[in-house]
Amino acid sequence: MTLIRPAGRSDVTALVRLRLANAERHVQLAPDLFRIPDEEAVRRYFENAIGNALISVAEVDGEVVGMVEVVLLLADPPDHQILVPRRAADVHTVVLDGHRGRGIGAALVAEAERVAAAHDVSIVYANIFATNDDAVRFYSSAGFGPRGILLSKPCG
Repeated sequence: MTLIRPAGRSDVTALVRLRLANAERHVQLAPDLFRIPDEEAVRRYFENAIGNALISVAEVDGEVVGMVEVVLLLADPPDHQILVPRRAADVHTVVLDGHRGRGIGAALVAEAERVAAAHDVSIVYANIFATNDDAVRFYSSAGFGPRGILLSKPCG
């Protein structure tokens, strides 16, 4: 059975493991875009984030096998912008290989939506690269859909 709960200080080591595993997957997808972050920097981030950030974990048989982080964005666009004010958040989900396809990611996303709504968020974003077919499929199955197009161009 999967238990979804808020992350606590005792989860820092597992959160670091999840972040690094996620980085490894992303580096395999696009080594020109992604990197493996410094483990100690990741540890410091989570040590400082616990209690402040909106992080939930998925636990199976006492082992943390997934996480979701809700990152609140600016409450309202500046007055000079044309966007309708909406409280928004980014959602970042990770499930370890070997535990995918069991509904853990879906449970984490549902928890992220609940946590976001409790913070007056009206829209959540899953920022993924179009070439990440697995993530596109996963978030699409969770009800996420396209919202605009983000174009980029290297400088220099």
